[in-house]
Amino acid sequence: MIREQERSGLHGVPVLLLGIAALAGCIYGVIQAAQSRAPLEVVAFALGIGLSGFVLAGLFVVNPNEGKVLQLFGSYVGTARVAGLRWANPFYSKRRVSLRVRNFESARLKVNDAEGNPIEIAAVVVWRVVDTAEAVFEVDDFENYVHVQSEAAERNLATSYSYDAHDETQKSLRGHTAEVAEHLKREIQERLAKAGVQVIEARISHLAYAPEIAAAMLQRQQAGAIIAARQRIVEGAVGMVEMALEMLSRKDIIHLDEERKAAMVSNLLVVLCGERGAQPVLNTGTIYQ
Repeated sequence: MIREQERSGLHGVPVLLLGIAALAGCIYGVIQAAQSRAPLEVVAFALGIGLSGFVLAGLFVVNPNEGKVLQLFGSYVGTARVAGLRWANPFYSKRRVSLRVRNFESARLKVNDAEGNPIEIAAVVVWRVVDTAEAVFEVDDFENYVHVQSEAAERNLATSYSYDAHDETQKSLRGHTAEVAEHLKREIQERLAKAGVQVIEARISHLAYAPEIAAAMLQRQQAGAIIAARQRIVEGAVGMVEMALEMLSRKDIIHLDEERKAAMVSNLLVVLCGERGAQPVLNTGTIYQ
C-alpha cells in the first residue's frame, strides 16, 4: 500500500519575487538587444524569459485543510499540506484533495432485519480523508467508495439486529441507538480504512417498517404495549390486595373466613384492574347476607 509522505516544497513568495524580477530583467534585455541589433543577446534573453516562466509554473497554492498530491511522471512524490503559496518542481502534477470534514446521508434502503421483517433504514456518515496517498491511489474514486461501502455496512447492520426487541436482554435498532451507532461506525471504518478515510460519526437518521407491513407491525406494538400495561396493573393490584388483607389482620379490624377472603380478593381485583370505574353496592345487612 502507498502511504502518505509529506513534501511541502519551498516557500512560494521568494520564488515568485525572484521569478518576476528575472522575467522583467529578461524582457528589458530583449528590448535593449533588439534596439542594438544583437541577435545572440535577443536569443539569450528570450531563453531567459522562457526559463523564468518555467520556474514560475512550479508555484501552487495550498488552502487550509487541503493537500496537494505531487506526482512526477506517474510516480508519487509526496503531499503538500502546509497552507500558503508553495513552489515545487514544475514537472510535478498537483492534485487537490480536501481534508475537511464531510458528511452525507445515504438513501433509504429497504432491507430485512434479523427477524426477516422488511424495514427502511438510512444513516448519516461524517468522515474525512486522513491519508491522501491511500485515498488517491488505493481506490478509483474515494468519494464514491465511501458512499457505496457505507450503504453496504448499513445493510449488514440491519440484518444483525431486529427492529424492536421483545425482551430487555435483546438488542434492537430502535431501543439501543447508541450501541447500534457505534457498531455502524466501527463497521464502516473497517471498510474504509484502505481508502485513507476516517469515520468520525455514523448514526441512523431514518428507521421505519416497510409500508406493506407497517400497519400490522403497529398493531403488534400496540398489543405488546397493552399486555405490558396490563401486567403492571395486575402486579400492582395483587400487591394492594395483599397489603389490605395484611393490614386488616394486623389491626384486628375484622375476621374473614377463606370464602369471604376469596370474595374480597375477587372484588378488589375487579375494581383495581377494570378499565371503567366500579359501581359501588351498599350492603345494608351483614357480610353473610
